[in-house]
Amino acid sequence: MSLLIVEGKARPVGTVTVARVLPSMRRRAVGPFVFVDHMGPLLLEPGVGFDVRPHPHIGLSTVTYFYEGENVHRDSLGSVRTNVPGDVNLMTAGRGVVHSERADPGFRARGGRMHGVQIWLGLPLAHEDDEPSFEHHPAATLPRIEGDKLRGRVLLGDAFGARSPIVHPSRPVLVDLELDGGAAITIPHEAERGVLVIEGSIAIGDDVLEPDHLAVIDADARVEAHGPARVLVLGGPRLDGERHLEWNFVSSSKDKLAAARERWKAREFPTIPGDDVEWIPYPSAEVHS
Repeated sequence: MSLLIVEGKARPVGTVTVARVLPSMRRRAVGPFVFVDHMGPLLLEPGVGFDVRPHPHIGLSTVTYFYEGENVHRDSLGSVRTNVPGDVNLMTAGRGVVHSERADPGFRARGGRMHGVQIWLGLPLAHEDDEPSFEHHPAATLPRIEGDKLRGRVLLGDAFGARSPIVHPSRPVLVDLELDGGAAITIPHEAERGVLVIEGSIAIGDDVLEPDHLAVIDADARVEAHGPARVLVLGGPRLDGERHLEWNFVSSSKDKLAAARERWKAREFPTIPGDDVEWIPYPSAEVHS
């Protein structure tokens, strides 16, 4: 077995800095996972919140998962949901949606620790132009898994004998695993798989991985924790064709990306009820991939 190891790079997002793991020069995607940001852990002082102003998406689903802290999701569908640790927010943009992520007023006032991941899943060709939708799944609805010196939850897909209730057309797999020192688990190589270190360190063969390192595996991989560690197992089948990323847009068609860009510049996307004053302008320096 050989490992491809991707190291997250610091990027500003809203009012905080995150480690951007995907896309990377070394790896553009793992299965349908085309974008992964790891935020924190960090301490926000009272009066300082995690805020991302309204912005648009097409052609993707966002997955938000917190280990610590909370935020309020709002979108142009009228959804308003406070996300707390262990819950999963899944928003599918399809042909187009706008959302914001804001600090809950109480959390902003008292401050606290924030720690979580923001993920984009590419959509199959047949679903790129679906109607937008939003789902909230409380932690209690997500199946737990238990093993020797380890525990976790299956957030998306089927893994380790458990199945998430969340159904997504890209057939992603996402598992939150906590390992005690001395724990070991084998990650089966089914379709494409990666292991992202969230906290602590792990060993896969002779390679030792620290936080914000993603190991993309090409065979069954035995993960060992020398001390307490937390990892995300992610992956799934590859998308049906190339996907292009431009700013907050994902599509198989560059023409659709250009159309979405012009729609946002012309303020033709729908607005968010209760959060329609601010917005993130399209960047002056356009980035294409």
